Amino acid sequence: MKSKMGLTTKIFIGMGLGLLLGLIIRVLPAGFIKDTLFLNGIIKVLGTGFISAIKMLVVPLVFASITCGVASLANIKSLGRIGGKTIVFYLFTTAVAISIAIGLGFIINPGVGLDMSSLVIQEPTIGESQSIADLIISIIPTNPVKAMVDGDMLQIISFSILFGATISILGEKAKHVKNFMLSLNEVCLKMVNIVMAIAPIGVFGLIANTFATTGFEAFGSLIKYMIVVLLALAVHAVVVYSGLLKGFTGLSIAPFIKRFAKVAAVTFSTASSGAALPITKKAMDDSGVSNKVSSFTIPLGATINMDGTAIMQGAATVFIAQIYAIELGIGQIMVVIVTATLASIGTAAVPGVGLVMLSMVLRTVGLPVEGIGLIMGVDRILDMCRTTINVFGDCICTLIVSKSENEFDEEKYYSSDDTLIDEVTA
Repeated sequence: MKSKMGLTTKIFIGMGLGLLLGLIIRVLPAGFIKDTLFLNGIIKVLGTGFISAIKMLVVPLVFASITCGVASLANIKSLGRIGGKTIVFYLFTTAVAISIAIGLGFIINPGVGLDMSSLVIQEPTIGESQSIADLIISIIPTNPVKAMVDGDMLQIISFSILFGATISILGEKAKHVKNFMLSLNEVCLKMVNIVMAIAPIGVFGLIANTFATTGFEAFGSLIKYMIVVLLALAVHAVVVYSGLLKGFTGLSIAPFIKRFAKVAAVTFSTASSGAALPITKKAMDDSGVSNKVSSFTIPLGATINMDGTAIMQGAATVFIAQIYAIELGIGQIMVVIVTATLASIGTAAVPGVGLVMLSMVLRTVGLPVEGIGLIMGVDRILDMCRTTINVFGDCICTLIVSKSENEFDEEKYYSSDDTLIDEVTA
């Protein structure tokens, strides 16, 4: 029986064919075939159509997923110390993660040298610099419906958080609203799956257009973009996470790494922190963490802790701004950090959603969403890496919170018995 070709393989094939067609079109003389039939015809429909489909999903997905993410926090009024510590940890590390990526982006400058500014159909508008007070005020929507129509993402996010928190506070009284939002979220996620099913075709059109207009110049910048993302992921894991574990618990990270290696095998192969939930929780239980802590922090982490995704968004924002020759000011960088951090609350633990959330971040600061097409070909590889970092962070947080709550068996942590994990992975 023949195995079904995976989406990653199809995307790589689409990228390869698009690259080949783009280079062929590049050497064609200007005229009907090159300009009308291909660049402004077939390729434009495939590439721009796919980007439009991604844009279509942003507002409903952000509203539904963030509302459900906040509403799922059991009873917000009784979260207590464990909930408070966990949420602060996740949001803090997410903000740090995207800051690291943006910083490395400006150091390495992955998009410098690749000029695609001529491909911008309309000049994007970057909002004027705002004071902190004005920025905070602008986050509060006077009309949430208008915010959704206008695509004002910060206002949509703030309303979604308030809406979800209210559902959680009301509990049983709002169960029908919560069930509706959960169903809406499932519909939106299914729509993401449908759109991602045509991703190979969209990548084909976008890559063909890129290489038809820029040639091999795109390769160098794309490799530098990958370096920025991978380096930021490594720095975040080795410096930030390991430093926090040592600083708050005094534990050696070696026993954790041994157990996490088997979790990483699942996250890397599936690119889904949700799919790795059972083995992640088992790894924490076998590491001496009490069920009281792990049963809360691990599922919550799969919902709101998206440090790896935030790193991709930060690096991609800098990369896309540079290739389109658009300068990002301090105000815009702060907006990106705030938007990506808040959006992490509702980023679903399934492959492909990160790109939809990236389009939201780009729209927030007025950058061309079409830039996603250039990075999409390599995103599947990076997705596996960043998902692994997402779950790595879930586990580090779980260890820190468990130790601080005296819900931790240190003797079990340093033991070499991980037979239960072997049973799960068998």
